[in-house]
Amino acid sequence: MKRYGIWVLGFLAFPLAGILGGLAGPVDDAGSALLGGALTGLVLGIGQSLASLGALPPARWVPATVLGTAAGLALGAAAVGYRTGLADLALMGLITGVPLGVAQAVALPAGTRARIAWALAVPVLWALGWTVTTLVGVDVEARYTIFGSTGAVTVSVLSGLLLLPLLRKAPRWTT
Repeated sequence: MKRYGIWVLGFLAFPLAGILGGLAGPVDDAGSALLGGALTGLVLGIGQSLASLGALPPARWVPATVLGTAAGLALGAAAVGYRTGLADLALMGLITGVPLGVAQAVALPAGTRARIAWALAVPVLWALGWTVTTLVGVDVEARYTIFGSTGAVTVSVLSGLLLLPLLRKAPRWTT
């Protein structure tokens, strides 16, 4: 239960990732999406690696999260024409989650069971994160690189229920 609580507390990486990603400006073109996605992925990857208590090795998890978030945000935002309606952001999240989920699934430690489950879950979780954020009234018109804290809590709670059992038998990394 302690591991799960710390993983959920790792939701704090999401708003920090959004702040750093925001340095690239609003997501309104391919360049800002790529750079903002990479910066967002950097903080998110570090935060998730730390919140995993040694289950996600940063040397693999962080670059996978950087590349997946950058590629995913660039593809997702372009696919919806950089619009910020509820359906647009849900679709953007779904599309963003595809390269992110695949990259992170590949980066999971050796011995991780059911990697495909993670790759399939991430797009759904990211669509849900954007949906929750939009429905609670966050000013998504600002074109952030990542959903807000309410979406982050939702994604952290649900992802922990899936990811932590998958990692149960995975070896721990040490520094």
